[in-house]
Amino acid sequence: MTAFRKCLALFFAMVVLVQGPAASAQPAEPVFTRAVVRSVFTEDGGKRHYIRLKLVPNGKLPFSTITFRVVDPKLVSGLKDGASVQFRAERRDGENTITAIRTAAPCERFEPCQ
Repeated sequence: MTAFRKCLALFFAMVVLVQGPAASAQPAEPVFTRAVVRSVFTEDGGKRHYIRLKLVPNGKLPFSTITFRVVDPKLVSGLKDGASVQFRAERRDGENTITAIRTAAPCERFEPCQ
């Protein structure tokens, strides 16, 4: 190994030690997943709201239709069965929970989703 390469390797090692790996990490942009609304329903006498979403192909999740809890019923008001949506979800109180949802243009078969 040449002296230049040794100095370069030493420089990068010092940069990582001084800054640390988290120093260069930027907060991740929120990711929206595409889906089609299958149904919106309530349980416990209307106290708990849920939505069933069929994920578009290539969603990289093992199941194609997933039920999510909806904390704020205003998020899903006006959504009809068959509507194309984009959503964000997280795990809250042991349930998959919708944190944001919006309508989107439908994905065309064999075309990339916009």
